[in-house]
Amino acid sequence: MPERESESDGPDAPSEPRHSDDTSSARGRRATIQRRLEALVREHRFTIAVVFPLVGAVTLLASDAGVLPGPLAYNPLFLLFGTAVMRSPLVVGLLPAVDRRALSLLAALTLYTYAIEVVGVRTDWPYGAFEYSIQLGPMLFGEVPMALPLFFVPLVLNAYLLTLSVLEKASNVALIRLPVAVLAVVAVDLVLDPGAVSIGFWTYDPAGAYYGVPVSNYLGWLFSGTVAVVLVDLAFDRSALRARVADCEFVLDDLVSFTVLWGSINVIYGNWLAAGVALLFCAGLFRTDRYDLGTITSALSRRWEKSF
Repeated sequence: MPERESESDGPDAPSEPRHSDDTSSARGRRATIQRRLEALVREHRFTIAVVFPLVGAVTLLASDAGVLPGPLAYNPLFLLFGTAVMRSPLVVGLLPAVDRRALSLLAALTLYTYAIEVVGVRTDWPYGAFEYSIQLGPMLFGEVPMALPLFFVPLVLNAYLLTLSVLEKASNVALIRLPVAVLAVVAVDLVLDPGAVSIGFWTYDPAGAYYGVPVSNYLGWLFSGTVAVVLVDLAFDRSALRARVADCEFVLDDLVSFTVLWGSINVIYGNWLAAGVALLFCAGLFRTDRYDLGTITSALSRRWEKSF
């Protein structure tokens, strides 16, 4: 009996293999969950990337026109749910590329997002004087949406991923990659802010010349976008990120949703320059090897077959 105890408790006890088995099991579970999530997104890809933003645009237009009943107009639960669904291809697509470093830096970006927005609301810097006209869900300190990172961080990630895809080998040069990504982030807001002002999300005082948006807002986005892009650039291994973007055909679908939603809203309100920038994003998406007319017609035909 004593000999048996010494064998099990001695230096040759199989503690490392047990730990290795646990690690392998955890990785296997993560891989299984990842495959299921990817299959779910692929199955509903057209609905997520096209139907949801179109329904969102119609709902927002009806809310602004006063057509929807009070409980449905600008309903924050609908807004948050719809946004989360449209973000799902990006989140699911990037999950395998997220490690501890990425998590920590994305957490820092989240905190920065809250901080710069609170400063902006309280001091009018760096975006100019603005205030939220409606509550986009629960409000932090009663001033900024709790879901703000859900709105802002994916826009930065989309701009960064599109930059890597369009620039290809040139994206290896930081002096090219970072400025282009920052300009892409600012271009995102050239589409977003006019539509958001038109739809009644927020207002500027005084209103600016660009569809109610002042130049100061874009100077602010140039500043905040630079910080955000640098954090994203530090967060990910670019070679692994490029490989993931190449392997995952739907990772940029959130940007498709963005152009459909805000591009259509800008068209309805006659914000033609903003709509033109949205078309430039469409051109950028077509510049990648994952979006073409064949992809669109194939998705439409599959959707038609499922409907009937």
